[in-house]
Amino acid sequence: MGVRVMIVEDDPLIALDLQAIVEGAGHEVVSVCASRRDGLAAIGTDIDFALLDVDLRDGKSFPVAQALRARAIPFAFVSGSHRLELPAELAGTPFIAKPYAEAAIR
Repeated sequence: MGVRVMIVEDDPLIALDLQAIVEGAGHEVVSVCASRRDGLAAIGTDIDFALLDVDLRDGKSFPVAQALRARAIPFAFVSGSHRLELPAELAGTPFIAKPYAEAAIR
């Protein structure tokens, strides 16, 4: 069985694209969230990895990233924001810039 992935992305088309890529690679998307509030709530589900947009409707996804890190759940940012916007404690997190190539997500 593949990896169980949470996607936190507020653009529905990008979220669908990410889901298609993840599922096409043989993994399972267990949660798609459009806000950091929903992302934080979804961390209680059984996930192995997360893809996070930096800028969400209700603010930056950094609290979600910090909660994932506290639970030792790996994650990557997929964002149109600049990597330099990441706080120091998240600076070493994998970062995939938008627009992204499908291979970068896989």
